[in-house]
Amino acid sequence: MRNSNLDIHPVTGMIGAEILGIDLGADHPDSVYAEIRNALNEHGVIFFRDQTLPTDKYVEFGQKFGTLIASKFIPTLPDYPLVAEIRKEADQDRNVGGAWHTDNPYREIPPMGTILYAQEIPDHGGDTCFINMGAAYDALSDGLKKTLGQLRGVHSNAQVYGKLARADKRGNPSMINLDQAAQEVTHPVVVTHPESGRKVLFVSPSYTPRFEGWTEEESRPLLQFLFDHVKRPEFACRFRWQPGSIAFWDDRQTLHYAVNDYTGTRRIMHRLMVQGLGPLG
Repeated sequence: MRNSNLDIHPVTGMIGAEILGIDLGADHPDSVYAEIRNALNEHGVIFFRDQTLPTDKYVEFGQKFGTLIASKFIPTLPDYPLVAEIRKEADQDRNVGGAWHTDNPYREIPPMGTILYAQEIPDHGGDTCFINMGAAYDALSDGLKKTLGQLRGVHSNAQVYGKLARADKRGNPSMINLDQAAQEVTHPVVVTHPESGRKVLFVSPSYTPRFEGWTEEESRPLLQFLFDHVKRPEFACRFRWQPGSIAFWDDRQTLHYAVNDYTGTRRIMHRLMVQGLGPLG
């Protein structure tokens, strides 16, 4: 297998790339992990196929890119507190992540990236979609870019987890600590990616209810315009999971959506989150 000079294949013109011929459970020189990180910065999300990583090797791979963040609301593996298990049983209706979002933007320092490893997948369905928020920003008018550059978005986890805490538990995926969903922070609506220097929209339909200093009612029209704008298909790609697939996405420049079209079938994924480099700005 090729473990250097990575074999990288873009999957669309705007976002996503498959990296072929690398065993992520093997030992590699630092230059290989630097190439992977560069590919992540360039493509927003990268995909690997046919991996057979024991959990300890999976954690070691994640640690090559930074400090790992423990999940607060998704149950973790008993012996691996940094590995969240995203599980939807056949008799559950709702899934985790079934709306456009970026992971944990309500943290003071949002994650750099998320690494998702397929453990058990349906025969069909259960894809994940991704959006390039840098490309979405580039397509805005200069006037709107100037306006957005002066705004900060409020990001709250109560909007998602508070609703789950109040909802009928039947059919819901397993979650924990929902009563603790009270985090609220602000980040610039337009951020500069700390590694590529690219300007990126940083708003999330699931977690951004308003702009700082604005009411939700005042914020809604402009936010809804942005949420509709970023969903244009040319900014997006869709990943079909297979056994052994891994997706690694950059939470600073993408949104993602877990498609919930496999009711009656179990789906189990393991998730790692990598700490960001610092506050977004």
